[in-house]
Amino acid sequence: MAEIAELGSDIDFVEADMNYIVDDGIPPVRYVDWPEEEHKAHRPAYESRRMRINNGRANIDDFALRTHGFKLVTHDTAMRDFFDEDDVRRVYYPETEQLIKAESGARRVHVFDHTLRTADESRLAEHWIRNPVYSVHNDYTERSAPQRVCDFLPDEADELLKRRYGIVQTWRAINTTIESQPLALIDGATIPQVGFIPYQRRYRNRTGETYHIAYSPEHRWYYFPRMARNEAIVFKVFDTDPSAGVRFTAHSAFDDPTTPPNANIRESIEMRALVFY
Repeated sequence: MAEIAELGSDIDFVEADMNYIVDDGIPPVRYVDWPEEEHKAHRPAYESRRMRINNGRANIDDFALRTHGFKLVTHDTAMRDFFDEDDVRRVYYPETEQLIKAESGARRVHVFDHTLRTADESRLAEHWIRNPVYSVHNDYTERSAPQRVCDFLPDEADELLKRRYGIVQTWRAINTTIESQPLALIDGATIPQVGFIPYQRRYRNRTGETYHIAYSPEHRWYYFPRMARNEAIVFKVFDTDPSAGVRFTAHSAFDDPTTPPNANIRESIEMRALVFY
């Protein structure tokens, strides 16, 4: 761990604005590909809060999925071009399954999708490629997590849902070291049992749901500056077992005040996997 801790351990923390949802008592809903229903949408409002974001490299060995909900690991990859979707599925899906299995202790891991993110405007029209997200959120809820099991493993879902399962994700740089728009995560143990606001994205053929998170002064934020291509953050977004430590985390991109003027464009990949214990 000493090698990767040297990459960005020269500062203790930064301060940056985080966008928290405001709970107005009306569940937010967005209609994604359903324009005739758009009049029913209720867009969420957000408030900006200046937060201290601690440098996780300072105590890198302290983090674990059980205690914090995330950790940074060294993870080499055979991938050459992350923008080649066939290669991602052929090479990176199996690599990610093995990584998550090792870190989570799950008996079975099923990677079910991925998202590439970039600030390069020329790539944003491509499939699976999106902008970084600047709102505090957790990708799955008590409703949407079991739905993913039914969506991707329908023949086994009834039995799988009877035992402990969860969703674990990974995040990494795909080209150069992350110098701008890094990912920050809230220590899951500091998130109160309140402030999880379900946000539905309704499509013609399905409904997705995430938790957007309301502000709490208890939140303790971390990031890992200057993440290299051979590093990955592994983090929980759902776990059915309350006795297994952290069940949820929350995360967001943020504008790092230490970003150099000529910083590289941030390009990253998120992987999402069902895990069964």
